[in-house]
Amino acid sequence: MAVVLSKLDLCDPIWQALRVQAEELAHNEPALASFVHATILKHDRLEDALSYLLANKIGGEEVSPMLAREIFEEAMSGDPAIGDAVRADLSAIFERDPACHSYAQAFLFFKGFHALQTYRIAHWLWTQGRKALSYLLQSRVSELFAVDIHPAARIGRGIFMDHATGIVIGETAVVEDDVSMLHAVTLGGTGKETGDRHPKIRRGVLLAAGAKVLGNIEVGEYSRVAAGSVVLKPVPAHCTVAGVPAKAVGDCKDCERPSQDMAQIIETNDFAI
Repeated sequence: MAVVLSKLDLCDPIWQALRVQAEELAHNEPALASFVHATILKHDRLEDALSYLLANKIGGEEVSPMLAREIFEEAMSGDPAIGDAVRADLSAIFERDPACHSYAQAFLFFKGFHALQTYRIAHWLWTQGRKALSYLLQSRVSELFAVDIHPAARIGRGIFMDHATGIVIGETAVVEDDVSMLHAVTLGGTGKETGDRHPKIRRGVLLAAGAKVLGNIEVGEYSRVAAGSVVLKPVPAHCTVAGVPAKAVGDCKDCERPSQDMAQIIETNDFAI
């Protein structure tokens, strides 16, 4: 039976598309029909569906799934910007990942999406002074998804974490809107220093697989960091860096929006990376 769309659905195109795709998935794969209905189709809002999904993944002996769901719903009700970021993240995945064929696929199965949305809840808890609970969520995300994001880090919207395994983002890191990063990216410190000690990744940056950015340095907007590079110095805007330690190897004239184009073959005058 086809999904009946409410007026609210029609005002929320991401949720509308997600529900239609979920109905198709449930029809085409009966073995998953119960899971899809419980996770998506029985809910009225994307936020409700996400709370249910994450609670069943994150909940455990320390915090039951039922209590976790209440906490997640409280966070998304307390800060509607979380829901806006969720929709922007889903759009980023669908638009940038050639392996993603629907919002439903990303929502149900992509652990980078799950890790990022749980971080958003943990960050809200952090801002409310509930640090112990935010640390618990950080720990659970690390255990379940192999992604370690400190709840105090500040991360924008439209973020794409491809594969996500091994991503580490430190306490004072900043990641602005429309950034893409692949597995094994580290935004870390350089030692035992305290205070503001982690990278600032500006809008539209692409961090390729295994890139390490260390210290309180800025990676300028719409720049690229090549796979396996170790960045120890600031990166200008619209610049491409590569190597250990990373050095400028070109500009981004061939790729004006690196995070969206996901172009990881870096052409220079002398070589391709």
